[in-house]
Order: sequence, then C-alpha cells, then structure tokens
Amino acid sequence: MKFKPLLDRWKKPAAPVRTVKEYSIRLPLDDAARLHALAELFPGQPIEELLTDLLQASLDEIAGAMPYEKGPKVISHDDQGDPVYEDIGLTPRFVELTRKYRKNLEPAGGK
Repeated sequence: MKFKPLLDRWKKPAAPVRTVKEYSIRLPLDDAARLHALAELFPGQPIEELLTDLLQASLDEIAGAMPYEKGPKVISHDDQGDPVYEDIGLTPRFVELTRKYRKNLEPAGGK
C-alpha cells in the first residue's frame, strides 16, 4: 500500500482482520506529534488505525525495496524465451517467514 491511498482510505471507515496479539511501542516525540496531527486531520480514524496503516505501508515499501539476487537455478522463461532465475535474495525468505508467522498469529477459526 502506498501512502497516497492511505490518505484516501482514512477518509472512510474500514475494519481489517486484526491479530489477537497486541504490540506496544513508544514513539519518538516528533513522530508522536505528527501522528496526533494526522489524527486531527482525519478525525474519523483512531490513532491505532493510523499506526496500523502506516506500518502496513512501510512494510509494503520495505518488501518492495528488497533487491532481487539472481540464483543459479532457472525457474521459468519470459515471453521472449529468456531464462528467469530464482531469487536467492531476501525476498523469498521474507515471504516464507511471513507465511509462517501469519499461520501462528491468525485468530482461531481463520478470520
């Protein structure tokens, strides 16, 4: 999720699936001030919702920034017939670990 769509989303109510586990953080003073400024700009959005959305956008951004590292194994061929090599960088491991922890964190009953 990019930051521009967040601004549009915060203008509307939403309720995504949440984990049972809670996370507690202490923010740097300037970040807390900016968070409260956003909460005042978007009065329908609780601070927890803003934090959740900002964290999601940041995680999407960092996942997209992980560089592709060409491995030795050909996994497919592109439209021109050129080989596509497996990614041996951080991305596949990040995806694998994300799936692992999603299963552990998912509420009982699926959603």
